[in-house]
Amino acid sequence: MTDFPDYLDVDYTDGEGENPEDYPTIEDKIEKALAVVETGLREYENPAIMWTGGKDSTLTLYFVKEVVDQFDLEMPPTVFIDHYQHFDELMDFVERWADEWDLEVVYARNTDVGEYVEENGLEPGDDIPIDALSEHNQHHVRNILEYEEETFPFLLDTYVGNHLLKTVALNDALEEYDIDGIISGIRWDEQEARADETFFSPRHDPDIYPPHDRIQPILQFAEADVWDAFWYFVVPETVEGYPEEGYVPQSLDDLPNDLTPEDIPVSPKYFEGFRSLGSEVSTGKSADEPAWLQDMENTSERGNRAQDKEDLMERLRDLGYM
Repeated sequence: MTDFPDYLDVDYTDGEGENPEDYPTIEDKIEKALAVVETGLREYENPAIMWTGGKDSTLTLYFVKEVVDQFDLEMPPTVFIDHYQHFDELMDFVERWADEWDLEVVYARNTDVGEYVEENGLEPGDDIPIDALSEHNQHHVRNILEYEEETFPFLLDTYVGNHLLKTVALNDALEEYDIDGIISGIRWDEQEARADETFFSPRHDPDIYPPHDRIQPILQFAEADVWDAFWYFVVPETVEGYPEEGYVPQSLDDLPNDLTPEDIPVSPKYFEGFRSLGSEVSTGKSADEPAWLQDMENTSERGNRAQDKEDLMERLRDLGYM
């Protein structure tokens, strides 16, 4: 990507100073999302979709599929970061819908860390010696993070763990597959660190990450909007037999027309009461009712995620975290 970003014609200020209220209806939000996706697919030479199996990235994937079908464009690959601490149900969900939607999935893994964990039978929280890592990972720990301890815990929601297991894995995949634009499902309302993001966000510093852009079609969605989009657009349009006018299920057993949770492109963890799907180790459910029925106005979407990672979000994002 020696010419990057000279061949692009995107507006890096698009969305600057805006918030979800600037897109007052769900139709307004969807229209903007589709426009951002279309620009991304047309402008970037080698785009890819960040897919976690969670609601935001799956909604983003849906919009990409819609644009691809409408304009007969090529479907980009998806990039799934496997940080070795996922819920089993989430992995099953990704495999199920990748097959259903005929997706190419690139599994981004920090295999150096993963192999050490497997070879030594480590459990989450066990210590990993820095000097057991590859030169590549040691460079990130010592020179980029400036971490001085001799070990770090095998936990996703810590500074070193998150950077090695997610950010390094992602950046290595971006470089290996020469990806110039990664389509990501982040939102303005998720965290303060994301509130100033724009729809096309440059990441061009080669000392930190492979130069690329973040294409962010659903910044303008609030949590409740995501669920409205699912139950009134995504599910009716992708699931045969689902009511065209939409239907909001009240539980796992409350699906119309003899459909089962496996038929629905919504992770079963959301039915169980999880509102955010981080890692199996550090994420708890928020309530017993499905995510879309919870009090989204007065409770935190990420309230049951480990706080060390949330408190470090700004630093992590500077290093390439989503």
